[in-house]
Amino acid sequence: MKTAAATALLATGTLAAVLVFGTAVASANVPLAQISTDPFTNSTSQHRTEVEPDTYAFGSTIVSAFQTGRFFDGGASDIGFATSNDGGTTWRQGVLSGITTFVGGPFDRASDPSVAFDARHATWLISSLVIRGANPVGVVTSRSTDSGRTWSSPVVVTSGSTDKNWIVCDNSASSPFFGRCYTEWDRPSAGGLMLMSTSTNGGATWGPARSSADSARGLGGQPVVQLNGTVIVPFAGSGFGSIRSFRSVDGGATWRVSVQVAAVADHPVAGGLRSEPLPSAEIDGSGKVYVVWQDCRFRVNCSSNDLVMSTTTQASYPTWSPVTRIPIDATTSTVDHFIPGLAVDRSSAGATARLGLAYYFYPSAACSFTTCQLDVGYISSRNGGSTWGATTQLAGPMRLSWIASTSQGRMVGDYISSSFTQGGVRPVFAAASAPVGSTFNESMFTTASLLPS
Repeated sequence: MKTAAATALLATGTLAAVLVFGTAVASANVPLAQISTDPFTNSTSQHRTEVEPDTYAFGSTIVSAFQTGRFFDGGASDIGFATSNDGGTTWRQGVLSGITTFVGGPFDRASDPSVAFDARHATWLISSLVIRGANPVGVVTSRSTDSGRTWSSPVVVTSGSTDKNWIVCDNSASSPFFGRCYTEWDRPSAGGLMLMSTSTNGGATWGPARSSADSARGLGGQPVVQLNGTVIVPFAGSGFGSIRSFRSVDGGATWRVSVQVAAVADHPVAGGLRSEPLPSAEIDGSGKVYVVWQDCRFRVNCSSNDLVMSTTTQASYPTWSPVTRIPIDATTSTVDHFIPGLAVDRSSAGATARLGLAYYFYPSAACSFTTCQLDVGYISSRNGGSTWGATTQLAGPMRLSWIASTSQGRMVGDYISSSFTQGGVRPVFAAASAPVGSTFNESMFTTASLLPS
């Protein structure tokens, strides 16, 4: 529950210990912990709403960032964060200062948070899309040098038409580009042109925007870095008809032509829920890249989505593996699966790589706004995805009327996230209980550590 003291701490950007088990959000099989809540009260956005988390873990620290106070026509009152320095046992929450006018910054709204850690410079980074009015006008980076406890005022990465930014750093000490960080975004005014910028000083400054050699266009890139310093950027192709990727082998000085990972067949998610087949990408300890997205190719008449996966390695790129179905349930089931958040244990590799996957689902794909039951699920693998264990329901059922309303549908996020820390998986996701009057109860939650089965 949010207290007045917690609200005051959040408003100043300082940290308060937050760990709330046994909240009103239904949980089928595991206890949930609420790790944050929307502290804002401005009348122009929806409260209390928190959506679209990303996470990153390094050592015993895990940082999550998310939109807090969602506007109907885009963005949020600010970017919230929740940090754990003990592997997810306890959490502290806050909001990033210096971004929006609600926290002393110049921008009206913020969106699309992404988290990274730069091991060479011992710096945590949160990338945010910044908005004036309802128009995205750039990408900024907030920095923390005290393990995610406090954050600097943001530095500008790029200005102008922007969407769907993402950030990653090269943390391989053997890499020739150890300590370089990369921010990706696309430029809607140029037809979704995919662009990349590079930092060599812990995100303090950023280089020029560079496109791939074929000027690839799309949305939702999630770059990952292989052990040899090669950066691979999976993304959704224009119109969501494919997943594609491009790469750099010279530390971001140039970016090569894009290649197709796979065609996409997507079942529109019922009830007006905001969801598209965006990739969730991660990498294991050998440099193998895993990409998961929602796809209906294995269902008769494309009646609902499975979650599917393709992989590539340092040796096999630009070739990607055939698409495989993650067997959450039978292809004859009525279940619809979407918005995956993949975690891969970077201390594991290849045939023994450990994977954890959180996702949303409807028990029945053929539902309406009033009848859809939104749930959160989880499945894992101990052998790189060759086989998968039993599924676990993490939260739900939730009604769509309980979650933030946007111009593109009801929203829990265009993406969610899971990370390995101290041997287990900590998914972070938006979950909701019934509103109180006109006030929502949509917040960030995690679970006890989930061990791969």
